Amino acid sequence: MTSALRLEKITPDNLDAAIGLRVRPDQEHLVAPVVKSLAEAYVHPGTAWPRLILDDGRTVGFLMAFFAIDWRGDGTGTDIRSGLWRLNIAAGEQGRGYGRFAVGSVAAEIRRRGGARMTTTWHPGADGPENFYLRLGFQPTGETSGGQTVGELDVHALRF
Repeated sequence: MTSALRLEKITPDNLDAAIGLRVRPDQEHLVAPVVKSLAEAYVHPGTAWPRLILDDGRTVGFLMAFFAIDWRGDGTGTDIRSGLWRLNIAAGEQGRGYGRFAVGSVAAEIRRRGGARMTTTWHPGADGPENFYLRLGFQPTGETSGGQTVGELDVHALRF
């Protein structure tokens, strides 16, 4: 991983790079393609935070965060959460610290917005990303969402 890592908003100039990003074929069932994430961001503009992950100007990944959503969706506002909605690291770029950078960037943005915890979900099973999230300090909450395991991380106590 280099020091030239940064996040960039999706623009007309980088849209093709964003939608062209692909995870490994054996991971395609674990994460939605970027084009679906961008469609979701379009219909949830006040919630979704899509960003490209660049290394020295080269597209290496995509993340989408969410901020201050009513997790239960019951309108009570008793469980407001922020977190990582989607993470796609390009097939040839995995294992280089880009996922860790993405999680750290979302955690920093949550802290900047006054939040203290970060929520994410992952597909359970040996072929899923559970070990990645657990190594970063996420703890399963015992909940599931859409068949996925829900995990949380205290953004002030990251293990980076």
